[in-house]
Amino acid sequence: MRDDSTGLSLPLGHLPGTRYPDANITVLDKRFRRQGNAAIERVATGFRWAEGPVYFRDLGCLVWSDIPNNRMMRWLEDDGHVSVFRAPSNYSNGNTRDRQGRLITCEHDMRRVTRTELDGRVIVLIDRFDGKRLNAPNDVVVASDGAIWFTDPGYGIDGEYEGHKAEFELPANVYRLDLRTGTAQAVAGDFVRPNGLAFSPDERRLYIVDSGATHGGPAHIRCFDVSGTRLRGGRVFAEDFAPGMTDGVRVDMEGNVWCSMGWGDPAEDGVRCYAPDGTLIGKVHLPETCANLCFGGRKRNRLFMAASTSIYALYLDMEGAMVP
Repeated sequence: MRDDSTGLSLPLGHLPGTRYPDANITVLDKRFRRQGNAAIERVATGFRWAEGPVYFRDLGCLVWSDIPNNRMMRWLEDDGHVSVFRAPSNYSNGNTRDRQGRLITCEHDMRRVTRTELDGRVIVLIDRFDGKRLNAPNDVVVASDGAIWFTDPGYGIDGEYEGHKAEFELPANVYRLDLRTGTAQAVAGDFVRPNGLAFSPDERRLYIVDSGATHGGPAHIRCFDVSGTRLRGGRVFAEDFAPGMTDGVRVDMEGNVWCSMGWGDPAEDGVRCYAPDGTLIGKVHLPETCANLCFGGRKRNRLFMAASTSIYALYLDMEGAMVP
């Protein structure tokens, strides 16, 4: 893809100097299972800040947000074609799909969570809580009962680059939206900047990133027990991110927790994988800060990584937790 900001063609394919096995993949524990001779590939590039990747297995494509360019992009797995999926996108950030295959999107600029119907109509799911405007929803997951869980750290109203500067009307909460009743509840309010979130495969645990280091707070992942519509506990699951931090998080079918990494030592840019007991078992090193990730591919064994200006992919001997 051409970089619109420079007019230069940027390289796709395997990273320079790649040989098998790929030295950019670090195995720290036998529980981290790489896929034979698979190597990291750059599949698309030329963006200002890639975020919120979501894979459409029925359509064979990846969709993600290019926040500062106010657009969403689409990559076709069959031929690698990249095109604009939606523009303007209201400075969209996190994306996922519900159990009916509909796209759920967090919009910075409109300060809301939306659903794109199968006929293309965009429906507002929530934009206010207790009569006040949401800050700028960031990341989102859908539970098996159809409830929407999302974070609202407010990065989109911090300035003009990823939305529009505005005052906070609510704390930086984590919410659960029950679409059957149309009611929302704040399920966690003790975060500095709640960010990425992901359920364990059995949905008994919810992992939530606090990227509060951007505002003098912590840089860690917390693990909550899910008790019906509420969260309990909130122990720190992983905290050794200094001097960097994490942003997005996803879980595979074995319960391993995958998180993005960056904003610190460039040698640590990429993705980390933690076993369910919190042991760091593997790393995927990228040449750019990684913001978010998702599993995709026909077998859900391809890790897609939204990293600054590019999208990277890696085949693994692991499957992502079930999504539509």
